[in-house]
Amino acid sequence: MEQHKQLFINNFWKKSKLALAEACVNIGSDSLMSAQNRIYYAIFYSVVVLGYTEEFTTSKHSALMGWFNKVFIHQKKIFDKKLFKIYENSFANRMDSDYSYSTEFDIEEIKSNYKDAEYFLTKIETYLQTMNILE
Repeated sequence: MEQHKQLFINNFWKKSKLALAEACVNIGSDSLMSAQNRIYYAIFYSVVVLGYTEEFTTSKHSALMGWFNKVFIHQKKIFDKKLFKIYENSFANRMDSDYSYSTEFDIEEIKSNYKDAEYFLTKIETYLQTMNILE
């Protein structure tokens, strides 16, 4: 793999793992809106990695989500539809946490979303390791 491509993949994978760790810290300090934001970005960065491995890049969150659903859920059938639902839910929750002034999150809901994100990243990581993409 080209050196710059591998560097991009490694850096975005690290960003994904860091965002998940930050979500955990945010949950512990009762910063639930920030936790929801970091949960989404952990998932988003991991899908950016997938996109880069397939030569797909976009600046649109919805385009990346649609591409993931089309390619990895329906065409290649690599991941279960549950992963897309997790991605879709995290995006909707992130939009609420970032842009709605009246949304309040329940700590148990955030903890559940965090567990979903852990599951999502584990599935992506297993795939990337199987394909010898992660160093």
